[in-house]
Amino acid sequence: MSKRLEDFIKANKEEFDELELKAGIWGNIEEQLPDAFEEAPKPKKTFSLGFVLKVAATVIVVMSISFAIYLHNEKAGSSINLATINPEYAKQQVQYTSLIIQKRNELKPLSQSDPQLYKEFTSEIAKMDSTYKKLNNDLATSPNRELVLRAMIRNLQIQTQVLNQQLNVIEQFNEFKNQQKNETKNI
Repeated sequence: MSKRLEDFIKANKEEFDELELKAGIWGNIEEQLPDAFEEAPKPKKTFSLGFVLKVAATVIVVMSISFAIYLHNEKAGSSINLATINPEYAKQQVQYTSLIIQKRNELKPLSQSDPQLYKEFTSEIAKMDSTYKKLNNDLATSPNRELVLRAMIRNLQIQTQVLNQQLNVIEQFNEFKNQQKNETKNI
């Protein structure tokens, strides 16, 4: 305590002693208090470790499923209907794609007769096809979709031209072989 307070209490001690509490004052105070203080305090609720782990596992499973559904919807939503961008380009895309499939099927017999040449031809087409797929992926996020679509169509046109050239090379090679066979027979 502070020195002044102690001095005050010592100086006025007799006056403090004169004030005495009435008998039964504490009983009156207890009667006025609510009954809540008389009851025993309620124990706090606690959770077991097993319960907490079950809740955490459930939350993780629900979040994982939600994320998988989100990714699936994003992937499904990323395929764009080309006809909505430009119907003419969409028609061209279908035509060139079917033409490319047809030309690739024409190249397949080469895999039996000259596998090395077939491998070279298909590697060139695979490079262009990967570029086409990249453009197709970029189409979803591009601000100028028509420009990307034109680039896709141009890629398909080039693939068709390359396949035609490859088929012409094969045809010329076969003609050359046939001529050599005929010349050998004539000799």
